[in-house]
Amino acid sequence: MRRRDFFLLIGGTTIAWPFVAQAQQPERVRRIGVLMNVAAESSEAQPRLMAFEHALQQLGWNERDNLRVEIRWGANNTDLDRKYAAELVALAPDVILAAGTLGVEALQKVTRTLPIVFCNVADPVGAGFVDSLARPGGNVTGFSLFEYSISAKWVELLKEIVPSVTRMAVFRDPSNPAGVAQFGVIQATAQSFGMELRPISSTLNAEQIEHTITAFAGEPNAGLIVTPSVAESTHRDLILNLVARHRLPAVYPFRFWAASGGLASYGPDPVDQMRRAADYVNRILKGANPSDLPVQAPNKYQLVVNLKTAKALDLKIPPTVLTRADEVIE
Repeated sequence: MRRRDFFLLIGGTTIAWPFVAQAQQPERVRRIGVLMNVAAESSEAQPRLMAFEHALQQLGWNERDNLRVEIRWGANNTDLDRKYAAELVALAPDVILAAGTLGVEALQKVTRTLPIVFCNVADPVGAGFVDSLARPGGNVTGFSLFEYSISAKWVELLKEIVPSVTRMAVFRDPSNPAGVAQFGVIQATAQSFGMELRPISSTLNAEQIEHTITAFAGEPNAGLIVTPSVAESTHRDLILNLVARHRLPAVYPFRFWAASGGLASYGPDPVDQMRRAADYVNRILKGANPSDLPVQAPNKYQLVVNLKTAKALDLKIPPTVLTRADEVIE
């Protein structure tokens, strides 16, 4: 009888049972696809991705033991988003994280079954990604980028920093449902201040944008608000250069604008959205259905002021703004 046999005595009869060691089975490796709306080399790329991966690690997921992450950098480019969406879906991941509207649009064209968690999407209902915020209803859920009331804050902030502003240009996307709604709030708020409003379409090319902003800045008491759009990121350097050249006070929707030389920004934290998205990814990996996970609004907003830019514009930032600021860049 082999030594591995297990002997059991029943009713005076010896029965030999082979002993099989219960080796611990390795944990199943899960796969996540990630479609980013920034370029890999951009300053925002790594902080956002690291926030997502760190949050997953805190939830027990890591690439050393139980997770494989496939990352594609769409960079808000429609062609790249379509290409990478098809690549990620072909890998049949357990769930896909999509940052930005274009990425979700591209993914929905190639799958209606794979779970998708989005972040940094302005209007998921208006874009047709979900049936409602409370009950998404399909394979998509996530974290919306804005509540439309924030649009009023941009007007109020610009007026508070530069009380002399009576004319305001708004860089906006007229083809985006979110852009239309944001502009409506801005219009109403500007009227309450008696301000003249001038829309600038983000669909203009670079030469047209330069001509329009230059002409507007040539008139007195002017200010600018940049609202979120795909073109807003594409033309960031052009807008910042024009604003600096014409000494035009401007308010922006994200911190990276102020960090790049913009006067002030107020808006949600895209890094925090990536961090929160990890929770929904974790729930789906553990069996949750996207249709049962309500779309969540931002719970963290940042006010950032660039004092160096204010000095270049001969502006003194009011103490009421500085005391509220989450970050002051000097």
